[in-house]
Amino acid sequence: MPMPPPLLLLLLLLLFLSPATATNAAATTQQFREAPQFYNSQDCPSITTLPDVDVDPDESDDGHMICSPQAVHVAMTLDTAYIRGSMAAILSVLQHSSCPQNAVFHFVASAAANASLLRQTISTSFPYLKFRIYAFDDSHVSGLISTSIRSALDCPLNYARSYLADLLPLCVRRVVYLDSDLILVDDIAKLSATPLGSVAVLAAPEYCNANFTSYFTSAFWSNPSLSLTFADRHACYFNTGVMVIDLDRWRGDDYTAKIEEWMELQKRMRIYELGSLPPFLLVFAGKIAPVEHRWNQHGLGGDNFRGLCRDLHPGAVSLLHWSGKGKPWARLEANRPCPLDALWAPYDLLETPFVLDS
Repeated sequence: MPMPPPLLLLLLLLLFLSPATATNAAATTQQFREAPQFYNSQDCPSITTLPDVDVDPDESDDGHMICSPQAVHVAMTLDTAYIRGSMAAILSVLQHSSCPQNAVFHFVASAAANASLLRQTISTSFPYLKFRIYAFDDSHVSGLISTSIRSALDCPLNYARSYLADLLPLCVRRVVYLDSDLILVDDIAKLSATPLGSVAVLAAPEYCNANFTSYFTSAFWSNPSLSLTFADRHACYFNTGVMVIDLDRWRGDDYTAKIEEWMELQKRMRIYELGSLPPFLLVFAGKIAPVEHRWNQHGLGGDNFRGLCRDLHPGAVSLLHWSGKGKPWARLEANRPCPLDALWAPYDLLETPFVLDS
């Protein structure tokens, strides 16, 4: 029986697509279910309606709310490769929030991405969500990125978190930055309210039992003018996938420029191996406000080489983070999940391609 022409054309197209192009094409055609609507509890503060000088009528932020001091601001990057994880993360934030209607999401996408498609995808699953999408020009960092131990870490969008103070409106003074490979099982308002003290620019869980020296090369540690960067600082590792950032303080001291200076040095002499993390450590390690470890149970994706299954760290859990090579949606799709991937699965909004008759 001859093959129908449309099917033949589809097979030929898939044959000639590069793996990266095929993956991107598949990612953009993913369909997601509509999430339930979540409502504020009676104790939630009322949103103060403030005039917004830069309202974009195409954005779903209800205009005036973007500048309200009662809003809880959440920033995430958004792209087709990780969109499935992003949708699960958004759902988890709303589901466990006591004041979900006070949440405002700020999504940063590559300027080359299809912003209309991303906006439609978010709006379809979360029609009541207040959010904006900001275009990040890859050229800001493309000339500063050095190759790392895993190619996925070299994506320019990984560095967008360094530019939040420039991208978000000036009236947004504090934001919680979240990676796309995590879920919350606690109220994000608690995390957002983390005390920063009088000087700290950001807060994050620290892990002082980690081997801090391993994040930098011998060329760094053997050069006194570089290694003295950490003199008089009790520098510990922290994961940049979960941070509370004071954007006013960031802007005031132009911490974006400080991070870029270290990236420029890295291009001249290799002082670290991992993408966007070491510049943050160089600028902030030993100077951040503490956050309980429950807010970043990280490393669930395994190491950056093999992505082996890992267990939870001891202690309470408010946030599960699949940092590392293995992502729960990919392992579930391949029918090779890790035990903890079952905790991510209930937040997966992906529509299955087939509906079975009952």
